[in-house]
Amino acid sequence: MRIIFFGTPQFSADILSALLSDSEITVAAVVCQQDEPIGRKKILTPPPTKQLALLKNIPVFQPTRLKDEAFLSAIDELKADVAVIVAYGRILPKVLIDRIPKGFVNLHPSLLPKYRGPSPMQAAIAAGDRITGVSIMTIDEGMDTGPLLAQQSIELAKDETTSSLTQKVVALGAPMLINALKGYMNGSITPVSQSTEGVSICKLLSREDGKIDWSESSVTIEQKIRAYTPWPGTWTTWTLNGVETIVKILQAVPAPNVSKTAINGTPFESESRLFCATSDIPLEITKLQPAGGKPMSGSDFVRGYLKK
Repeated sequence: MRIIFFGTPQFSADILSALLSDSEITVAAVVCQQDEPIGRKKILTPPPTKQLALLKNIPVFQPTRLKDEAFLSAIDELKADVAVIVAYGRILPKVLIDRIPKGFVNLHPSLLPKYRGPSPMQAAIAAGDRITGVSIMTIDEGMDTGPLLAQQSIELAKDETTSSLTQKVVALGAPMLINALKGYMNGSITPVSQSTEGVSICKLLSREDGKIDWSESSVTIEQKIRAYTPWPGTWTTWTLNGVETIVKILQAVPAPNVSKTAINGTPFESESRLFCATSDIPLEITKLQPAGGKPMSGSDFVRGYLKK
Protein backbone atom coordinates (compact mmCIF):
# COMPACT_ATOMS: atom_id res chain seq x y z
CA MET A 1 0.00 0.00 0.00
CA ARG A 2 1.45 3.32 -1.09
CA ILE A 3 0.31 6.37 0.91
CA ILE A 4 0.88 10.10 1.23
CA PHE A 5 0.80 11.36 4.82
CA PHE A 6 -0.67 14.76 5.70
CA GLY A 7 0.10 15.94 9.25
CA THR A 8 2.04 18.55 11.19
CA PRO A 9 2.49 18.37 15.02
CA GLN A 10 4.14 15.78 17.27
CA PHE A 11 0.85 13.91 17.58
CA SER A 12 0.92 13.41 13.80
CA ALA A 13 4.58 12.40 13.88
CA ASP A 14 3.83 9.67 16.45
CA ILE A 15 1.16 8.21 14.17
CA LEU A 16 3.47 8.54 11.15
CA SER A 17 6.14 6.61 13.02
CA ALA A 18 3.73 3.70 13.51
CA LEU A 19 2.82 3.69 9.82
CA LEU A 20 6.50 3.65 8.87
CA SER A 21 7.04 0.53 10.98
CA ASP A 22 4.46 -1.50 9.05
CA SER A 23 6.00 -3.57 6.25
CA GLU A 24 2.84 -3.40 4.11
CA ILE A 25 2.79 0.40 4.03
CA THR A 26 5.09 2.64 1.99
CA VAL A 27 5.01 6.36 2.79
CA ALA A 28 5.70 8.07 -0.55
CA ALA A 29 5.72 11.62 0.86
CA VAL A 30 4.80 13.79 3.82
CA VAL A 31 2.78 17.00 3.50
CA CYS A 32 2.87 19.42 6.42
CA GLN A 33 2.50 23.07 7.39
CA GLN A 34 5.28 25.64 7.05
CA ASP A 35 8.33 25.85 9.35
CA GLU A 36 7.65 28.23 12.26
CA PRO A 37 9.78 30.40 14.58
CA ILE A 38 9.94 28.69 17.97
CA GLY A 39 11.05 29.90 21.42
CA ARG A 40 12.25 33.25 22.66
CA LYS A 41 14.91 33.41 19.98
CA LYS A 42 12.31 32.65 17.28
CA ILE A 43 14.45 29.99 15.63
CA LEU A 44 12.81 28.74 12.42
CA THR A 45 11.92 25.13 13.17
CA PRO A 46 10.45 22.42 10.91
CA PRO A 47 7.32 20.60 12.12
CA PRO A 48 7.86 17.24 13.85
CA THR A 49 6.48 15.33 10.84
CA LYS A 50 8.98 17.02 8.54
CA GLN A 51 11.84 16.22 10.91
CA LEU A 52 10.85 12.54 10.96
CA ALA A 53 10.38 12.42 7.18
CA LEU A 54 13.81 13.92 6.50
CA LEU A 55 15.35 11.43 8.94
CA LYS A 56 13.76 8.61 6.92
CA ASN A 57 14.65 10.18 3.55
CA ILE A 58 11.00 10.73 2.65
CA PRO A 59 10.10 13.68 0.36
CA VAL A 60 8.38 16.60 2.12
CA PHE A 61 5.90 19.11 0.69
CA GLN A 62 4.85 22.30 2.46
CA PRO A 63 2.42 23.96 0.04
CA THR A 64 0.99 27.38 0.79
CA ARG A 65 -1.90 26.68 -1.61
CA LEU A 66 -3.41 23.21 -1.80
CA LYS A 67 -4.95 24.00 -5.21
CA ASP A 68 -1.60 24.99 -6.72
CA GLU A 69 -1.12 23.12 -9.99
CA ALA A 70 2.54 22.35 -9.34
CA PHE A 71 1.64 20.76 -6.00
CA LEU A 72 -1.26 18.79 -7.49
CA SER A 73 0.98 17.54 -10.29
CA ALA A 74 3.55 16.40 -7.74
CA ILE A 75 0.80 14.51 -5.89
CA ASP A 76 -0.16 12.80 -9.17
CA GLU A 77 3.43 11.74 -9.79
CA LEU A 78 3.63 10.02 -6.39
CA LYS A 79 1.02 7.49 -7.59
CA ALA A 80 -0.32 6.86 -4.10
CA ASP A 81 -3.19 4.44 -3.47
CA VAL A 82 -4.59 6.42 -0.56
CA ALA A 83 -3.71 9.43 1.61
CA VAL A 84 -3.73 9.59 5.41
CA ILE A 85 -4.42 12.83 7.27
CA VAL A 86 -3.80 13.36 11.01
CA ALA A 87 -3.94 16.89 12.44
CA TYR A 88 -2.70 18.52 9.26
CA GLY A 89 -4.33 21.82 10.19
CA ARG A 90 -6.09 22.77 6.95
CA ILE A 91 -9.34 21.89 5.19
CA LEU A 92 -8.73 19.87 2.04
CA PRO A 93 -10.23 21.10 -1.25
CA LYS A 94 -12.22 18.66 -3.38
CA VAL A 95 -9.73 18.96 -6.23
CA LEU A 96 -7.07 17.46 -3.94
CA ILE A 97 -9.31 14.78 -2.42
CA ASP A 98 -10.29 13.60 -5.89
CA ARG A 99 -6.62 13.33 -6.90
CA ILE A 100 -6.06 10.20 -4.78
CA PRO A 101 -7.65 6.95 -6.06
CA LYS A 102 -9.05 5.88 -2.66
CA GLY A 103 -9.23 9.39 -1.23
CA PHE A 104 -8.16 10.36 2.29
CA VAL A 105 -8.42 8.42 5.56
CA ASN A 106 -8.41 10.48 8.76
CA LEU A 107 -7.71 9.69 12.41
CA HIS A 108 -9.83 11.97 14.61
CA PRO A 109 -9.54 11.88 18.45
CA SER A 110 -13.22 11.91 19.40
CA LEU A 111 -16.30 9.74 19.05
CA LEU A 112 -17.72 11.42 15.95
CA PRO A 113 -20.04 13.15 15.33
CA LYS A 114 -19.21 14.61 18.76
CA TYR A 115 -16.47 17.25 18.74
CA ARG A 116 -15.94 17.77 15.06
CA GLY A 117 -13.24 20.38 14.59
CA PRO A 118 -9.65 21.14 15.59
CA SER A 119 -9.60 20.68 19.40
CA PRO A 120 -11.59 17.53 20.28
CA MET A 121 -9.35 16.29 23.08
CA GLN A 122 -9.39 19.67 24.83
CA ALA A 123 -13.14 19.94 24.36
CA ALA A 124 -13.83 16.54 25.96
CA ILE A 125 -11.72 17.28 29.05
CA ALA A 126 -13.03 20.83 29.44
CA ALA A 127 -16.60 19.51 29.31
CA GLY A 128 -15.92 17.00 32.07
CA ASP A 129 -16.62 13.99 29.85
CA ARG A 130 -15.77 10.59 31.26
CA ILE A 131 -15.55 8.89 27.85
CA THR A 132 -14.04 10.00 24.55
CA GLY A 133 -12.41 7.97 21.81
CA VAL A 134 -10.87 7.61 18.37
CA SER A 135 -12.65 7.64 15.02
CA ILE A 136 -11.16 6.53 11.70
CA MET A 137 -13.06 7.93 8.73
CA THR A 138 -12.83 8.80 5.08
CA ILE A 139 -12.69 12.48 4.16
CA ASP A 140 -15.31 14.46 2.28
CA GLU A 141 -15.59 18.21 1.75
CA GLY A 142 -17.12 18.84 5.19
CA MET A 143 -15.32 19.28 8.50
CA ASP A 144 -14.98 15.79 10.00
CA THR A 145 -18.25 14.69 8.38
CA GLY A 146 -16.99 11.73 6.34
CA PRO A 147 -18.15 8.09 6.67
CA LEU A 148 -16.65 6.03 9.51
CA LEU A 149 -14.34 3.03 9.14
CA ALA A 150 -13.78 2.32 12.85
CA GLN A 151 -14.39 3.72 16.35
CA GLN A 152 -13.17 2.83 19.84
CA SER A 153 -13.75 4.46 23.23
CA ILE A 154 -11.22 5.81 25.72
CA GLU A 155 -11.99 6.32 29.41
CA LEU A 156 -10.83 9.66 30.77
CA ALA A 157 -9.07 9.66 34.14
CA LYS A 158 -10.10 12.18 36.79
CA ASP A 159 -6.75 13.94 36.40
CA GLU A 160 -6.61 13.60 32.59
CA THR A 161 -4.77 16.32 30.69
CA THR A 162 -4.55 16.78 26.94
CA SER A 163 -0.92 15.62 27.19
CA SER A 164 -1.87 12.32 28.84
CA LEU A 165 -4.90 11.83 26.59
CA THR A 166 -2.74 12.33 23.50
CA GLN A 167 -0.58 9.40 24.61
CA LYS A 168 -3.69 7.23 24.97
CA VAL A 169 -4.96 8.28 21.54
CA VAL A 170 -1.65 7.41 19.88
CA ALA A 171 -1.46 4.01 21.63
CA LEU A 172 -5.01 3.11 20.60
CA GLY A 173 -5.30 5.04 17.35
CA ALA A 174 -2.14 3.97 15.53
CA PRO A 175 -3.03 0.25 15.29
CA MET A 176 -6.68 1.18 14.66
CA LEU A 177 -5.63 3.33 11.71
CA ILE A 178 -3.39 0.64 10.25
CA ASN A 179 -6.09 -2.03 10.53
CA ALA A 180 -8.76 0.28 9.11
CA LEU A 181 -6.52 1.26 6.20
CA LYS A 182 -5.88 -2.35 5.27
CA GLY A 183 -9.55 -3.26 5.60
CA TYR A 184 -10.61 -0.26 3.55
CA MET A 185 -8.14 -1.05 0.80
CA ASN A 186 -9.00 -4.76 0.57
CA GLY A 187 -12.74 -4.15 0.80
CA SER A 188 -13.35 -5.93 4.11
CA ILE A 189 -14.37 -2.64 5.77
CA THR A 190 -17.13 -0.53 4.25
CA PRO A 191 -17.49 3.15 5.27
CA VAL A 192 -20.63 3.86 7.32
CA SER A 193 -22.29 7.29 7.41
CA GLN A 194 -22.02 9.21 10.68
CA SER A 195 -25.08 9.67 12.86
CA THR A 196 -27.00 12.89 12.37
CA GLU A 197 -27.64 13.05 16.14
CA GLY A 198 -25.26 14.25 18.84
CA VAL A 199 -23.31 16.54 16.52
CA SER A 200 -21.09 19.13 18.20
CA ILE A 201 -18.32 21.40 16.98
CA CYS A 202 -15.14 22.48 18.77
CA LYS A 203 -13.11 25.53 17.81
CA LEU A 204 -9.51 26.36 17.05
CA LEU A 205 -7.96 27.47 20.34
CA SER A 206 -5.94 30.64 20.82
CA ARG A 207 -3.89 31.88 23.76
CA GLU A 208 -6.80 34.07 24.85
CA ASP A 209 -8.90 30.95 25.44
CA GLY A 210 -6.53 30.12 28.28
CA LYS A 211 -7.40 33.28 30.24
CA ILE A 212 -9.26 32.11 33.34
CA ASP A 213 -12.74 33.45 33.96
CA TRP A 214 -12.97 33.38 37.74
CA SER A 215 -16.74 33.91 37.62
CA GLU A 216 -17.02 30.29 36.49
CA SER A 217 -17.26 27.42 38.97
CA SER A 218 -14.17 25.83 40.50
CA VAL A 219 -14.90 22.52 38.73
CA THR A 220 -15.22 24.21 35.33
CA ILE A 221 -11.96 26.11 35.83
CA GLU A 222 -10.10 23.00 37.01
CA GLN A 223 -11.30 21.05 33.96
CA LYS A 224 -10.07 23.80 31.65
CA ILE A 225 -6.67 23.85 33.36
CA ARG A 226 -6.27 20.15 32.54
CA ALA A 227 -7.77 20.52 29.07
CA TYR A 228 -5.45 23.37 28.11
CA THR A 229 -2.27 21.56 29.19
CA PRO A 230 0.03 22.02 27.32
CA TRP A 231 -1.70 24.40 24.86
CA PRO A 232 -2.84 27.14 25.16
CA GLY A 233 -2.16 26.94 28.90
CA THR A 234 -4.30 28.68 31.53
CA TRP A 235 -3.35 32.04 32.97
CA THR A 236 -4.57 34.99 34.95
CA THR A 237 -3.34 38.43 36.00
CA TRP A 238 -2.57 39.20 39.64
CA THR A 239 -0.93 42.20 41.26
CA LEU A 240 2.31 40.93 42.82
CA ASN A 241 4.51 43.28 44.82
CA GLY A 242 2.59 46.19 43.34
CA VAL A 243 3.07 45.05 39.74
CA GLU A 244 0.37 43.54 37.52
CA THR A 245 1.79 40.14 36.55
CA ILE A 246 0.65 37.32 34.29
CA VAL A 247 0.59 34.05 36.20
CA LYS A 248 0.25 30.63 34.59
CA ILE A 249 -1.96 28.27 36.58
CA LEU A 250 -0.52 24.78 36.05
CA GLN A 251 -2.40 22.59 38.52
CA ALA A 252 -5.38 23.13 40.81
CA VAL A 253 -8.12 21.31 42.69
CA PRO A 254 -11.52 22.46 44.04
CA ALA A 255 -11.45 22.99 47.80
CA PRO A 256 -14.98 22.41 49.20
CA ASN A 257 -13.84 22.57 52.85
CA VAL A 258 -12.29 26.04 52.55
CA SER A 259 -14.37 29.17 53.06
CA LYS A 260 -14.42 31.79 50.32
CA THR A 261 -12.85 34.92 51.80
CA ALA A 262 -12.24 37.08 48.72
CA ILE A 263 -13.90 38.31 45.55
CA ASN A 264 -13.70 36.16 42.43
CA GLY A 265 -10.20 35.97 40.97
CA THR A 266 -8.43 37.10 44.12
CA PRO A 267 -5.69 34.84 45.53
CA PHE A 268 -5.64 34.22 49.27
CA GLU A 269 -3.78 32.08 51.77
CA SER A 270 -5.07 29.58 54.30
CA GLU A 271 -2.78 27.41 56.42
CA SER A 272 0.15 28.28 54.09
CA ARG A 273 -1.75 26.99 51.04
CA LEU A 274 -2.78 29.07 48.03
CA PHE A 275 -6.40 29.49 46.99
CA CYS A 276 -8.32 31.65 44.55
CA ALA A 277 -11.97 32.63 44.81
CA THR A 278 -14.38 31.42 42.10
CA SER A 279 -18.14 31.70 41.67
CA ASP A 280 -18.70 28.90 44.18
CA ILE A 281 -16.04 27.18 46.28
CA PRO A 282 -12.36 28.23 46.23
CA LEU A 283 -9.84 26.60 43.94
CA GLU A 284 -6.59 25.47 45.54
CA ILE A 285 -3.67 26.36 43.28
CA THR A 286 -1.08 23.62 43.76
CA LYS A 287 1.31 24.59 40.95
CA LEU A 288 1.80 27.88 39.12
CA GLN A 289 4.37 30.03 37.35
CA PRO A 290 4.64 33.82 37.59
CA ALA A 291 5.87 35.55 34.43
CA GLY A 292 9.66 35.45 34.28
CA GLY A 293 9.84 32.87 37.05
CA LYS A 294 9.99 29.11 37.38
CA PRO A 295 7.10 26.75 38.15
CA MET A 296 6.48 26.59 41.89
CA SER A 297 4.10 25.06 44.40
CA GLY A 298 1.24 27.02 45.86
CA SER A 299 2.87 27.01 49.29
CA ASP A 300 6.13 28.41 47.85
CA PHE A 301 4.11 31.15 46.16
CA VAL A 302 2.45 32.01 49.47
CA ARG A 303 5.82 32.36 51.18
CA GLY A 304 7.33 34.34 48.31
CA TYR A 305 4.48 36.69 47.47
CA LEU A 306 1.57 36.69 49.91
CA LYS A 307 3.45 36.72 53.22
CA LYS A 308 5.90 39.53 52.44
